[in-house]
Amino acid sequence: MPDSRVPRRRRFLVCEPRHFAVQYAINPWMHPDTHVDVDLAHDQWRTLIRAYEAHGHSVDAVEPVPGLPDMVFAANSAVVVGGRVFGSLFHAPERRPESTHYDLWFKKAGYDVRRPQAVCEGEGDLVWTGRYVLAGTGFRTTREAHREVQEFFGHPVISLTLVDPHFYHLDTALFVLDENNIAYYPEAFSTGSRAVLAQLYPDAVLATRDDAMAFGLNSVSDGRHVFIAPQAEALALRLDDHGYVPVPVDLSEFHKAGGGIKCCTQEIRS
Repeated sequence: MPDSRVPRRRRFLVCEPRHFAVQYAINPWMHPDTHVDVDLAHDQWRTLIRAYEAHGHSVDAVEPVPGLPDMVFAANSAVVVGGRVFGSLFHAPERRPESTHYDLWFKKAGYDVRRPQAVCEGEGDLVWTGRYVLAGTGFRTTREAHREVQEFFGHPVISLTLVDPHFYHLDTALFVLDENNIAYYPEAFSTGSRAVLAQLYPDAVLATRDDAMAFGLNSVSDGRHVFIAPQAEALALRLDDHGYVPVPVDLSEFHKAGGGIKCCTQEIRS
């Protein structure tokens, strides 16, 4: 079965964790007295980049800025579909300056950038499926932002309500496997949202709470290879059963700030 899965070459945008630290608490994972092993974080991040490149993907990088410890979480900066960039307006004041630096990178690269009017945290809550946008709300990105995204891209936006603060962004509870399927943790969502996902993706790969708490759903798939936290062992086995190839990459230092593989990875879709 794995041979039937076809990978698609991706272009990713990342940010080196040169200034990564846990200096404030804006989600249940963060505790300001947490020690971060900066050298280990660098090593783990570089391993992720090497894994992407080894599988044929290209990687661009934004220059990190002192005083912005969460800038490493590039996914939150924007969502890019069809070469159009919808930027971010962070919920937490501590993160709002990140938007300016990412917007500048995109503009220098020749992209037009739309700045949202409502709180919106990029691919953290906006997941492009190839047909429509799955959009999270409940803790960060607002429904008003979902409407802005639909008007900007001209693609349907399906709002999903998150109910567990440990899964404060959609990309901690769900990821796209390919244009036909997803993996997700049902209990992270409201009853109505679960019903919507079950209708849209009756063959979805379902994760347990242990999988989700191990950041197994903060994964990146190229349609065949799934870059996944090695701690999510049961989910990796389930993906293998469905014909995907798990590629374990340990980003455990970043879990201390509530992030993982996908959080560190912005996809640029031309």
